[in-house]
Amino acid sequence: MSTSTPPVTPGAAAAADPDDPREHIEVGVLLPTGRLVGRRFASRAEAEVWARPEDGEQVVEYNLVCDCEM
Repeated sequence: MSTSTPPVTPGAAAAADPDDPREHIEVGVLLPTGRLVGRRFASRAEAEVWARPEDGEQVVEYNLVCDCEM
């Protein structure tokens, strides 16, 4: 009877943890000045409706923990 454990894929444990802060993605609107607007959006769709791309605004996704664009 074998009791070997299955191989672990790097990052699999982090993806399985719903409280992992690396998985908390925020959606925002980036102004042409390089600053984010001062409000929160519940979804990317909501941010896309609010943003004005004709004025140079962009919808972005980011993670506050690593401060990197997704």
